Amino acid sequence: MRRAFRTAAAGPAAIGCALLLTSCGQSGPTKPEAVETEIPEDLQEADLVPAQPAGEAGIGTPMADRVATIGLLNKRNNLSQDLEMSPGESRRVGDIIVRLSACERTAPWELQRETGAFVQVLVRSKTDDDSWNRIFSGWLFKNAPSVNVVEHPIYDVWVKDCAMSFPGEGSAPASPAAAAAPAPEPAESPTSEE
Repeated sequence: MRRAFRTAAAGPAAIGCALLLTSCGQSGPTKPEAVETEIPEDLQEADLVPAQPAGEAGIGTPMADRVATIGLLNKRNNLSQDLEMSPGESRRVGDIIVRLSACERTAPWELQRETGAFVQVLVRSKTDDDSWNRIFSGWLFKNAPSVNVVEHPIYDVWVKDCAMSFPGEGSAPASPAAAAAPAPEPAESPTSEE
């Protein structure tokens, strides 16, 4: 009885689909014709300037003046440290070399804040002391660490910050504690009693 019910319930749906398919016909839908439009002359002749990174366009801090803070963790002994580096700099800590090629952050007026750094990570070979193996080369992002991951059993590397500024951006306080400290109250002026 169950089989008969399933077949009966599926029957009208199958018939409806078959009717729809047969009503479409063999010819199929007609394709619309492409309409040619002309490009205005002033746009045809215009020299299009490619987009430039903020540093090259003179909008933000020049690349050479930026400072990135890169986090480094040795998983064997649970030691972590912050490496403050400028683009073009390399740091060796034990059996690892971290190279920073660039660091960027979005402008303060952009909606999604992002900080990133282009990093190369080299680790000394276990078999040959003079040989180094590149285990990572790419962009690391502060707010999306899973986009690019340094996959190594001993070391973990991530970007923490990129110190740079943009025009119109207010000067940031020197430390988070200074920003949280309340402003001192004005001294009371002596009052004269009558």
